[in-house]
Amino acid sequence: MKKTILEIEGMACAMCESHMNDVVRKLYPDVKVKSSHKKKQTEIISEADLDIEKLKAAIKETGYTFKGYHSEPYVKKGFFASLFS
Repeated sequence: MKKTILEIEGMACAMCESHMNDVVRKLYPDVKVKSSHKKKQTEIISEADLDIEKLKAAIKETGYTFKGYHSEPYVKKGFFASLFS
């Protein structure tokens, strides 16, 4: 699994976060997504790599500004995760 963090300018409230989450889910319905206007980030957990150019275009259409991204392997955390590693 992959964790991709998008740096996004222009989100100002919880409604902006919800709007950004909806934009990502329209492109990738099978991902887990969480946005934070305070951190100016959208975090996406997916099975495979995402098409960043497609995300950039969708973000630009909504009026927000894509500032960058980074990806890393995602390791699920939880109480039982340490027992099985």
